[in-house]
Amino acid sequence: MKILLVLTSHDKLGNTGEPTGFWLEELAAPYYAFIDAGAELTLASPKGGQPPLDPKSNVPDFQTEATRRFEADPIATQALANTLKLSDVNVGGFDAVFYPGGHGPLWDLAEDPSSIALIEKAIQSGKPVGAVCHAPAVLRHVKGSDGKPLVFGKAVTGFSNSEEDAVGLTQVVPFLVEDMLKANGGRYSKAADWNAHVEVDGLLVTGQNPASSEATARALLQILS
Repeated sequence: MKILLVLTSHDKLGNTGEPTGFWLEELAAPYYAFIDAGAELTLASPKGGQPPLDPKSNVPDFQTEATRRFEADPIATQALANTLKLSDVNVGGFDAVFYPGGHGPLWDLAEDPSSIALIEKAIQSGKPVGAVCHAPAVLRHVKGSDGKPLVFGKAVTGFSNSEEDAVGLTQVVPFLVEDMLKANGGRYSKAADWNAHVEVDGLLVTGQNPASSEATARALLQILS
C-alpha cells in the first residue's frame, strides 16, 4: 500500500507579512495513521525539498501526541526535508493521495496544474483522494470525467467560514473553502467549529479541520481495505 502525501510550498500569509505553510497536526496524525497501518509513504510538494511549516501549528497549544512523535522521528523529519517535486511524480505508482492542510494550499496547490492533473488521474484510475481542513482547496479546479467540478453533487467538507472568521483571516485568504465547495456544486456539511467531521463520497474523502486529521486518514484507509 503506497500513499502519496502532497504538501504546500507556499509560505506567505497573503499581504500580512506573516508566515504560513502546512499545519503540523494535519501531516503528523495522518502520517502515523498510514505508517501504523503498514503503508509506504512518499512526500511531495510543488517546489520539492523542505515545505514551510506554519509556525503557529507548532506552538504548545497545538502540539499533540502525533506532532511530538513526528518531531522526534528522524525518518519522518528526513522525508519532510526532502519532498519530491510534485511535477516529477507519477500517481500511477501510488494507491491513494492525501493532502494535509494549513493555509498554504489556498495559494499554490489550489492553482497548481500538476496537482490538478494528479487528482483527476487518481480519481479516473479508481484511487481515493483525501484532503483535510484547508486542503480541500486543492479541488477548486479539478474536474470529473463528465467535465463538471469533481465535487459537483458530492458530499464534502472543509474548513468552515465560521472557523476562518474565528481565526480572523476571512479577509486575508484568496477564497473561502466552504464557499468554493458550495459554488462548485458540492453538498457541503460541517460540524460545530473545531469538532471532528469527515465526509466520504465515492473516492473522495474530506475532513473539516485539524481535529478531523486522523479520522480523515482512517476513512481513506477504509476505502483502501
